[in-house]
Amino acid sequence: MPGHPTRSSKLGPGYRIAVVLLKPFLVLFTKRDWRGFDQLKSIDGGIVIATNHTSWFDPLPVAHALYANDRPPRFLGKEEVFRVPILGWVISNAGQIRVYRESSEAMAAFRDAVKAVEHGECVVVYPEGTITKDPQLWPMEGKTGAVRIALASGRPLFPMVQWGPQAVMRPYKKELRLIPRKTMHIWLGEPIDLTPYRDIEWTPELLHEATEKLMHELARMQGQIRGEIPPAILYSPSRVAGNGDSKPIVSNPTDGGES
Repeated sequence: MPGHPTRSSKLGPGYRIAVVLLKPFLVLFTKRDWRGFDQLKSIDGGIVIATNHTSWFDPLPVAHALYANDRPPRFLGKEEVFRVPILGWVISNAGQIRVYRESSEAMAAFRDAVKAVEHGECVVVYPEGTITKDPQLWPMEGKTGAVRIALASGRPLFPMVQWGPQAVMRPYKKELRLIPRKTMHIWLGEPIDLTPYRDIEWTPELLHEATEKLMHELARMQGQIRGEIPPAILYSPSRVAGNGDSKPIVSNPTDGGES
């Protein structure tokens, strides 16, 4: 038996309900371009997946790709989502991990995520913390959580880039543009080399250095999907806010979302 949950594992009724409802929907209404997942067959035990964020829709195709490749994902989700009737019960029962923002319990999500990875789970982290605010939807500067979880658990950190969900649901828009069917490009990269950061003190500077390495790899991979060169300097909300422009306009959010 593998040292991690698979589709045949006891995932909980909430997880099974989500699969029964969402998998046929995604198969019917999306096309798929999944790459790099064969490497997971040789990885036993827990893993950390760090992926970019372009749409409220993208957790669905991301989960679809991982589940189909026998790695049922556990997402870190905002605590307020867990309080939504019915939906909150489903995601809580499905073993998703609550993120308490700006509270005394903020570290609980980190501890829960590390514990889950140590128990063999596939934990998905959005290092940007929110949908990207880059005008062209390139990955933004990231937070250090994904790197810290991987270092604390001693498990691999995989970069995974997605492109296409923003064509179904544009950033920060409540909509579903299902017709014509859009292609969900989900590519899994090789693990980030965290060897230089292990067995040493994890200073903020080193954690940010490792996170910058991760985010530039996500940008590079997204550039391959889009056939474009990513920006040399990633978008920073704090830097833009300092210039008095904290809400850039997304000029073409669907570019590259169909094939």
